[in-house]
Amino acid sequence: MGAVYLVRHGQASFGAADYDALSDAGLEQARVLGEALRTRVPEVDAVFTGTLKRHAQTAEGCLSSMGLSLVPQRLAGFDEFDHEEIIARFEPRFADHARMVEAISTAPDPRRAFQEMFTQAVARWTAGGHDAEYTEPWSSFQARCLGALEELTRRLGSSKTAIVFTSGGPITAICRELLQIPVSHAFRLNWTLANCGITKVIYSERGRYLSTLNEHGHFEGSRRALITYR
Repeated sequence: MGAVYLVRHGQASFGAADYDALSDAGLEQARVLGEALRTRVPEVDAVFTGTLKRHAQTAEGCLSSMGLSLVPQRLAGFDEFDHEEIIARFEPRFADHARMVEAISTAPDPRRAFQEMFTQAVARWTAGGHDAEYTEPWSSFQARCLGALEELTRRLGSSKTAIVFTSGGPITAICRELLQIPVSHAFRLNWTLANCGITKVIYSERGRYLSTLNEHGHFEGSRRALITYR
């Protein structure tokens, strides 16, 4: 039986000019994750990432800490959904990022205000009633993510181990399918996914199964300040 460890990237730079770059906390999360995986997963056959900077930076920091020299293979199927388009379709005036930041910043709790707005925007996207408005509707996004997992296991072959550095959206789409969660509830799972948390999928000729979800014990105790969700 093979194993695929799906790792959500480290904390990105929320509110910065380049959101896709890891924050200082994200870089530290990647390093600590590598320490945990060094003993937990001593033999790794392949490493995969999406094409985003935060995926590559998380992989680099984690693999360095693990002492692995494997070169990651990039699979665009593991990229995140376009959150900017999803927000703009929900609230057209927020197609201007600066305007959104200005509006959110006036709220008593800007992070909470953004999350509440984003939750509504994602609910609209996943509901399926406005698919023609999106470049990649939810159904297409989920098919892409499942296709990436299929491609990965095909490349790996049987009884192999891989680490995938990806985002919360692909992990949600894969887990939703494996657990058969209603689409309307899928993002209840997504909002709980910790940065550099680990979700393990096992596979064989009989199918794919969720083994563990969102493990982040490597950040608990004295390192609990490293538990973040964005």
